[in-house]
This record gives sequence, C-alpha cells and structure tokens, in this order.
Amino acid sequence: MGQFLDRNNIEYQIVRVDQNEPIPDSIDGAAGFVFMGGGMSANDDLNWIPQTLNLIQQAQCRDLPMLGHCLGGQLISKALGGIVSRNSVQEIGWFPVDVPKNKRTPKWCGQLPSQINVFQWHNETFSIPEGAEQIFTGSRCFNQGFQLGKTLALQFHLEVLPEMVTDWVNRFLDESDKHKPSQSVQSRQIMLNGVTEKFESSCHAAEQIYRFWCSQ
Repeated sequence: MGQFLDRNNIEYQIVRVDQNEPIPDSIDGAAGFVFMGGGMSANDDLNWIPQTLNLIQQAQCRDLPMLGHCLGGQLISKALGGIVSRNSVQEIGWFPVDVPKNKRTPKWCGQLPSQINVFQWHNETFSIPEGAEQIFTGSRCFNQGFQLGKTLALQFHLEVLPEMVTDWVNRFLDESDKHKPSQSVQSRQIMLNGVTEKFESSCHAAEQIYRFWCSQ
C-alpha cells in the first residue's frame, strides 16, 4: 500500500498503534483512511479500538474514502453496524476469492478475473453492514469484502509483499499446535514455495483496487 501511494505521489501519515502512537481524535485534514491488520480481535478490550471505531464513523458520515485490510476490514464492519465473530475455520495461506457480479463490480474490479488468489491470515469474520454491497466471497470464509459509498473493507491481505509473507510465516506460524496444516491452513512450504509468483497475481488486483479507491 505504501509503495502504491509513493509511486502516485500521494502523501500519507502512518499511525503505529503497536508503538503506542495515539489514534487521531478528528478526521480534519485527512482525505482518506487506511486500516491495516493485526493479531488482536476487533472485539478485544483495547483502548484504541473504540477510538478507531469513532474515527471510522466520523469518516463515513463525511463520505471520506476508507480502506480496511483483515482486522481493518473487521473494524470498519463493526463501526458501521456489522458483527465480528469467529469464523468456522482458520484461514491461513494463499486462497482464491470470487468476484461476484453486481453493479459495483466494474468500478472496483472491472479488469480482474472472476477469481483472484490472495493471502489470508485470520480466524474471525465480519458481517455485511446494512446498506453495504458484497464485493468478494470465499468458500472457507464467505464474506471477503464489501463496499459502502467510498469505503471498501477486505477480509484478506491485499497489501502483502513477498518479504512480508516470509516474515509472518517465520515469526508467527506454529505448525505443531496452533496452526496445524489443514484444508484451510497451508503449510510453511506451500505458503513460501513460489511466493513471488503468487504475489504477482495479488499485486495486479491491488493495483486496480487501490487505483480506483484513490480516485475517489
């Protein structure tokens, strides 16, 4: 995401919640907001989560573009009246998501195939808020993305780079217990084998989706 913004000369400020940087209490001066992922739940009792939900609600009321990845998408759903709950399975690895055909599809995904391969790492899911329209679906986790106005919430990690996937797998994957390989949890070898080629497909989708999002 940062590389895309840099290439297009779009200025941005990063708020590092993991380093205790404060959530802005106002949307003034911002043209849009991007919310990234994290290992916590949108339902956790953390002081910055209500602050983030409030920021999202402010931005939606003023029709500012927002974009959420994984936890970020779940926070957007919750802020806009959706529910974040446990998914039936963990979903970790490179998996396809489908692009449903509806009136919004051409704008967000006009040049994309009907199915794209993306990186997943989550065990919760969001519901589609009232008035929003589904943009992506999946077989292991049905709700993979929705749009409402200028806002797009994603369950998957469209922002990842190959080195990020390698880092996450090396740091967080525990194949012996918590993340035992299954139909919905890929092994270390599967996730990292051909990671550059897998990224290229995801990157193509990111370029189109980010470009349309920024155009707003």
